[in-house]
Amino acid sequence: MPRLPLIPSIIVGLAIAAMIGLGIWQLERRAEKQAALAQYAANLNKPVMAFPRLAVGDDYLFRRATAFCLSPVGWRSQGGRSVSGANGFRQIAECRTGIEGPALLVDIGVAPDPKYKPSWKGGAVTGTITHAPDHLPILASLFANRPKGLMLIADKAAPGLEPTARPALSSVPNNHLAYAVQWFLFATVAAIIYVLALRLRQRGPA
Repeated sequence: MPRLPLIPSIIVGLAIAAMIGLGIWQLERRAEKQAALAQYAANLNKPVMAFPRLAVGDDYLFRRATAFCLSPVGWRSQGGRSVSGANGFRQIAECRTGIEGPALLVDIGVAPDPKYKPSWKGGAVTGTITHAPDHLPILASLFANRPKGLMLIADKAAPGLEPTARPALSSVPNNHLAYAVQWFLFATVAAIIYVLALRLRQRGPA
């Protein structure tokens, strides 16, 4: 029986093993995402709570909450959509609350102009909890092992703004099964191609 080429076989074997490992990881992520979606759905029906100032992560996503902004100490602007579906620029206030810790982030509405300067001075806010924006690249965010901060999207926009669209469960992707199938297919195709290449090598020149 002809001997297999050692180095190419090791490389292909490692590549196939890595693809299978990624497929299994995606299946594990799918189970985690399904559990998270069930929790988010339950959060939609829970009573209004005080905004969890020092909390991070996903436990409170989609929960209704109240907060009090003593005064904005800074502003962020990020692309987004209003409740009417219009694209614009979300105005996010970095609020002083009188409590030590990170600033309270409140999305007070969408402006059509990226240079808009909000005149909002703070006050009581009721809204929906979502993730605070971060600026990690998409690839880095996939593997970032740090919990995300939280932000409150106000139900009622500040004067001159339109309310920001509330986060919806349908916006949370759960494509892990499709990704797992893709990785398993890649592994299968790689194995088939390598076997065919070995057979052609064994036959030698025609």
